[in-house]
Amino acid sequence: MTYRDKARGCLLGLAAGDALGAPAENLPPSEIRRRWGRLTEIEGGGTDDTEYAIFAASLLVRHGHALTSADVARAYRQEIIPRVTGPMRGAGFSELGTVEALRRGLEPPLTGLAHSHGWSDGLAMRAAPYGVFCPGDPAEAARLVEQDGLVSGSGEGILGGRAVAGAVAAAMGGASPQDVVRAALSVIPADSWTARNVVRACATLPATSPIMDPADEIALVEALHEAVVVRHYPWTDIAPEAVALALAAVLAGDGDVEASVTFGVSLGRDADTIGAIAGAIAGAMRGEGGVPERWAARIGPVTGKCLPVVAGRHVLDVADELAGGL
Repeated sequence: MTYRDKARGCLLGLAAGDALGAPAENLPPSEIRRRWGRLTEIEGGGTDDTEYAIFAASLLVRHGHALTSADVARAYRQEIIPRVTGPMRGAGFSELGTVEALRRGLEPPLTGLAHSHGWSDGLAMRAAPYGVFCPGDPAEAARLVEQDGLVSGSGEGILGGRAVAGAVAAAMGGASPQDVVRAALSVIPADSWTARNVVRACATLPATSPIMDPADEIALVEALHEAVVVRHYPWTDIAPEAVALALAAVLAGDGDVEASVTFGVSLGRDADTIGAIAGAIAGAMRGEGGVPERWAARIGPVTGKCLPVVAGRHVLDVADELAGGL
């Protein structure tokens, strides 16, 4: 499998997971089962997850390993903020807070500290391109994604992005699902909320995979929620939660794109982000051909509904650009 094929699989898997999970976002697993049984077919387009991943990739194409948080802040000011004429449709809390902080003249890392959503999964959802750019080098992928994260997040939000970038980098290097999880843990502190959640979630899984019969799957979903979900908090975009559930989904699906993504979105909560992360990691492992053809056929150029600057871009073209930069 070529590097280009793995890069295309990663970003196509991300877009497919995002689109599949979009209608299930913020729903509990019981409601997902009531509506779809198991959500397996893409109904519409993706969300800000795919658009921000494309934007992150564009930063890497321009700056490569020299990327700094100042570069990211400058790109926000020149390419995102001038096009925001009204509400940012579909943008996460951390990105909304970042735009306001930049408008006030703040610079990173204060832009990621000035709002109260530094733990958001906004960085984790767009971290995959950094792993694609650093195949087999989780530490460098984590270092680069942190430069992006300093603009919009802090603390556990940045650690979630580091974990995903590290996992994708390992997957790009040919790692197994178990080694992908180890790579994610290797680039974050062992005593962090994110690391503890990843360990708890993965310990919940049965010794065998892929996933078992429907009754066992329902029990596993409930056990994963019990292990990592913050039930008392009204929002679902919590990086330590989404990252842990996505990594557990990759293990539960044994790295198969369809099995990993469909299980991930069945967990509900921030389902589009969980699906996007699981799809990116599994796609990097299995390549473009590992993404179901019926899903790939549903992925077109993004509309720019959240980020007008990326309107018309297709993730496969973006993956080719990343691959061409190495």
